[in-house]
Amino acid sequence: MPRLDATARGVFLITVTPFTADGALDLDSTDRMVDFALERGVAGLTVLGIMGEATKLTAAEARTFVGRVLARVAGRVPVVVGASAPGFAPMRELTASVMAQGAAGVMVAPPHTLRSDDAIVAYFEMVQATLGAGVPWVLQDHPVATGVQMSTQVILRIIANAPGCVMLKHEDCPGLAKLSALRAAAEQGVMRRVSILTGNGGGLFLPEELRRGADGAMTGFAWPEMMVGVCSAHAAGDAERAQDLFDAYLPLARYEQQPGIGLAVRKHILAARGVIASAHIRRPGPALSAADVEDIARLTARQQRRLAELGA
Repeated sequence: MPRLDATARGVFLITVTPFTADGALDLDSTDRMVDFALERGVAGLTVLGIMGEATKLTAAEARTFVGRVLARVAGRVPVVVGASAPGFAPMRELTASVMAQGAAGVMVAPPHTLRSDDAIVAYFEMVQATLGAGVPWVLQDHPVATGVQMSTQVILRIIANAPGCVMLKHEDCPGLAKLSALRAAAEQGVMRRVSILTGNGGGLFLPEELRRGADGAMTGFAWPEMMVGVCSAHAAGDAERAQDLFDAYLPLARYEQQPGIGLAVRKHILAARGVIASAHIRRPGPALSAADVEDIARLTARQQRRLAELGA
């Protein structure tokens, strides 16, 4: 199975966790979801993320879900597994389990209890010791969700102290200046170069992030072909094509990123596209109104017209 390394590029799609209408794991929909993502050209998958309802799964369900994804992927692309946990024992246990099943690496975010730069750096030194030298891992910088603000200097210290950290999931916002600073630090030899994939919801700033040096995106969107197309056009040197594709999808991406109902919007669209059988979200979770569904239908129709005009 492919292992994650610092050369990773492209789109690592953050997946949802499909459930049946009565709330059980839907493994048939999981297979379709994996096939859907691979058919649209993603470079990797990330499971058990914040939008994957990881905290609503039992430990057994998490292992079952990850195992099903890995079996369906069958080594075609790397799979990263969210391993953040309140303590190091469950982090170590989950990591050992998923790596044995063929995961490419794990992702860890800081707990909300960290309140100083030194505490943050010390925490990730313990993460490195817990995971061990043979496990590649992703540093998740998502202060909106974690409440932990990691400055550029803190990230430089973490990477210097943790040889297993091969990727930064950068989703600070505003974060373009931080992204530029990190890339400059690597170019100047201040830090070793790691892969930087951006996670600001659905790729809302993806063209700008790519221009600042991001290697791709690690986020979720019900239309992952947008992010794949934007990254591919940018890599080919066609910035205008990348921007045009982004613009066509932007209204729906913006709608999907509403705080509170974003996951419900994403699951509704994936169900409408035939990817998952049910848009069910485990409690506590949002529900869409009839007006929300009408908005999504109107925005989807407008998106398709714009794509037709682009010949996409």
